[in-house]
Amino acid sequence: MSIAQPSAPKPVKVLIVEDSPVIRDFLVHILGADSETRVVATACDGEEALEAVERFEPDVVTMDINMPRMNGFEATRRIMETHPTPIVIVSGSWDPREVETTMQALEAGALAAIPRPAGIGHPEHAQGARELVQTVKLMSEVKVVRRLPRCRGEQAVLRPPLPEGRSPSPPDRAIQVVAIGASTGGPPVLSTILSRLTRDFAIPILVVQHMAAGFIQGFAEWLQHATGFAIQLAAQNERMLPGRAYIAPDGFQMRVTPGDRISLAVDGPENGVRPSVSSLFRSVAETCGANAAGVLLTGMGRDGADELLLMKQQGAITVAQDEATSVVFGMPGEAIRLHAASYVLGPERIAAMLLSLSDRNRKGGA
Repeated sequence: MSIAQPSAPKPVKVLIVEDSPVIRDFLVHILGADSETRVVATACDGEEALEAVERFEPDVVTMDINMPRMNGFEATRRIMETHPTPIVIVSGSWDPREVETTMQALEAGALAAIPRPAGIGHPEHAQGARELVQTVKLMSEVKVVRRLPRCRGEQAVLRPPLPEGRSPSPPDRAIQVVAIGASTGGPPVLSTILSRLTRDFAIPILVVQHMAAGFIQGFAEWLQHATGFAIQLAAQNERMLPGRAYIAPDGFQMRVTPGDRISLAVDGPENGVRPSVSSLFRSVAETCGANAAGVLLTGMGRDGADELLLMKQQGAITVAQDEATSVVFGMPGEAIRLHAASYVLGPERIAAMLLSLSDRNRKGGA
């Protein structure tokens, strides 16, 4: 009697969109060398990408930004409106205009942005190639949703409607800091939340957003422009000020220290990342105790989930993004499973809660 052997998993089907023939062949070489990925088609601009997505139904698309006829942002927007597919932006430039367009593509529905791997023979080639392949595999597992066509310059996502009712009222106490952690799908959610906060917001905000090295400065600038909120990269020993959001810079763990100061340290990664949400949340729990709020947004993995529970145990206000509005329900889902979140809310409700905390600070909440 023969025993049926389990079938090998099907390779991830990849569409590569890149206008340079040399770079296109380079990416085909990297992704084709992995047994778990298969390049099913290539396209040299956004218009070809739209046709290829419909024809080949790839599991994931790698997208260039600057291309003739239709750039990567417009192609991303159109793909997410017509044939929703996981999209990874692969960028070879830190030019501010390209980074800004990359951020717009993330807002339009792209899941991640990573730098193009260095050329063969470069000492960082192998690491960059591994990161590209790993990101493509991970993002291929994300279930994306269709975007509605733009109306009056805005975009919407087909999501279940939020339940009716007012946002919950948090406990009446002064808050020293709001700590926010986000990963995959985080940039547009952060934009939604921060754009709803007022200029007189009375609490400092610390943000850890998982992002590939090289993009974070452009991300901070894009977020400032998109929201009108005061946003900057955090600096060592900087005093936290109300009404400002401080973004953790590349390669540093960001923590809160006594005296409302920010500490940046080149410690080892936690949960495979640096900066990590876990490091930030733990320091907030230890330094601020009950006088803090922690918010865990969409993202893959579990970074920050255990530490959100630690914050809750110290008496802090803890919030996880709800599943209906999360691109990836990994991090907030883990927090909810641990009973670490006192509130489970969508982005608009999170913003409303933060505004209520700010109001109470201005009124001298005790």
